[in-house]
Amino acid sequence: MTPFTKPVSVLLLDIEGTTTPIDYVYNILFPYAREHVKPYLEDRPASTGVQADIRELLQENSDDVRRGLDPPLINRPAERVSTDEVVAYVHWLMERDRKTTPLKSLQGKIWDEGYRRGELRSQVFEDVPRAFKRWREQGKTICIYSSGSVLAQKLLFANTEAGDLTPFISGYFDTNIGAKKDPESYRRIASELKLQSFAVLFVSDVTAELDAAATAGCETLLCVRPGNHPQSPAASHTIINTFDEICP
Repeated sequence: MTPFTKPVSVLLLDIEGTTTPIDYVYNILFPYAREHVKPYLEDRPASTGVQADIRELLQENSDDVRRGLDPPLINRPAERVSTDEVVAYVHWLMERDRKTTPLKSLQGKIWDEGYRRGELRSQVFEDVPRAFKRWREQGKTICIYSSGSVLAQKLLFANTEAGDLTPFISGYFDTNIGAKKDPESYRRIASELKLQSFAVLFVSDVTAELDAAATAGCETLLCVRPGNHPQSPAASHTIINTFDEICP
């Protein structure tokens, strides 16, 4: 069980390695986005949302060039850039597991199409649905905080092999609120929820994210699941292996 010094009213959950197996993200979702990014862009040359993502990607590309990171160079304005140039840069970003907002926004749009076509069915650990049900019955609020876009988060929980879990979830946060390793992001989340930080329990598989949440005053738990990357040091965060251990 997991006792906390003060009452917790919100469970703020990471996705990858916490609610969802890392293998699903890296072996299914990411390859799907990589394979479909070119046809997706080619089919939507005039899409306002896609064009907004491309403009932000071009700015990111310029920043990467300035920092000497040697990305695939794009030196034309958005209205003249070719699909192949954007695809090459998106692939380059994905190979580096970049967590930036325009990449995650574009990936979310591609996954939306995949879910709509029935080509994707998301996975959660078997303890997740019953934990969601138990927490809601206890009057707790469940929110998600992931580097994936809010759209991608909603799609994942709406299309799980266990059914639609979105009725249990009250809020979603992505990199628009801030980076997950920045304490200020957790302060902003608590502020949006109209709570003191100590009322928020953040559960993640990454100690650097938990360190940031703890610095902001949140309660934290380190989720150790099969296939997760080893984390060190973890002494400052209580370890759990299943949501069955969480009793806020």
